[in-house]
Amino acid sequence: MSTITESLAGFAAGLRYDDLPDEAIAAGKHFIFDTLGCALGGLKQEDPSIYAQVLKFLGGNPQATILGTGEKASLVQATLMNSLLVRVMEYNDIYWSQDPSHPSGLIPVALAVGEYNGKSGLDTMVAIIIAYDIEMRLCDFAKPGIRERGWHHATLTQLASPFVAGKLLDLTPLQMVNAAGISGSCHCSMGAVTAGKLTMMKNTVDPLASAAGVEAALLAKEGYTGPEHVIDGKEGLMQVLGDSWDENAVLDGLGERFKIAECGMKAYPTEALTHAPITATLRIVRENKLKPEDIRAVWVKTIARAADILSDPTKYDPKSKETADHSLPYCLAAALARGKVTPEEFTEENINASDIRRFLPMIRVEADDSYEALFPIKQPTLVAIETVSGERFEAYVEYPKGHPRMPMEKEELLQKFSVLASPEMSEQRIGSIYDLVQRFENLDSLIPLVDAIRIK
Repeated sequence: MSTITESLAGFAAGLRYDDLPDEAIAAGKHFIFDTLGCALGGLKQEDPSIYAQVLKFLGGNPQATILGTGEKASLVQATLMNSLLVRVMEYNDIYWSQDPSHPSGLIPVALAVGEYNGKSGLDTMVAIIIAYDIEMRLCDFAKPGIRERGWHHATLTQLASPFVAGKLLDLTPLQMVNAAGISGSCHCSMGAVTAGKLTMMKNTVDPLASAAGVEAALLAKEGYTGPEHVIDGKEGLMQVLGDSWDENAVLDGLGERFKIAECGMKAYPTEALTHAPITATLRIVRENKLKPEDIRAVWVKTIARAADILSDPTKYDPKSKETADHSLPYCLAAALARGKVTPEEFTEENINASDIRRFLPMIRVEADDSYEALFPIKQPTLVAIETVSGERFEAYVEYPKGHPRMPMEKEELLQKFSVLASPEMSEQRIGSIYDLVQRFENLDSLIPLVDAIRIK
């Protein structure tokens, strides 16, 4: 009987562009464009600037481009840096089933390895579809998810990334199995990175797991071996992380049904479970033309994990961007004070701004068991706002903006990209990048794309 990694390797090694449905290709372009925008926004953040100093210290062969800069680093280092650029603002995509994940963190794997190995846009698109399919299937695997068991979803990314890199390094199925065994046996991530007071590691565990897959694939290409039973054998993932796994969720329809179109886009630069409450809050404010001074109290009913992860005591007094963008009270306070939730609301100055902070004590969050039963198919949230005059307004939301059932339209994608690329890029240039991504499968190499988004 084949191991799970053997089945995934057979799928990844054998997949061809002609096997992909139009819906998957269209979604791939959608996420490539959004991911490039997130990377450009990430260039302005502190975490990548620190890692850039470490890159200078490490040196290494200039094998792949740092997105937005034109500078080059080693393949593994460029992957880590680019994935960090994409992830750092909490603005890239989201899939949430039994476990959450951000599959676009694997797009930098495909872009870096594809650039290094001279692959075409068509080849790279196949690898990106593989990235989404394997990562999202792994999110369906544990029941309940590994996040509920105290492990971070980068634990799943470490298992998906070797197949993405392996596809573009032309690894054999056996080499891919070894690569998954190498990466998967040494890069599990604890849930502590998103619990309580958050640090820069919240942004970095996924990039580390993405880069680990590239390094593992390079090792496997040279003949290094790893355990083929890293997922389903003795002391593998399934045994070590507890009972209740659904292997069919990973393997059924593999190569026939592609998951990428089920992934969501982020309309706000915040943790995914804040999005439905933000959507409901902004709806109430805008539809009833409420001003900040009108509001006396806010109540939120949501699912248990949102109340637990996003509304613990540390989230009522965020001291960092990482804690603020994972704080449901702060995100709603920003929406009430400013009428919007954009990257601007997560600067150090605004995190400490009195007009936002004054709303934090007004916000009460509670879990609702009936809502929990609807998750993850729906993300139910009820927000109620009481005014100083005694009026009460409510809004119930099941699908936030950016959810596959409420997708962001082209103009919204362009606007998001513009905010992230501002002020370096004109609207005309952003439009030309969008058009280039729409022709992605026609690119003979990835160089025109990485050149097109250079702003430094």
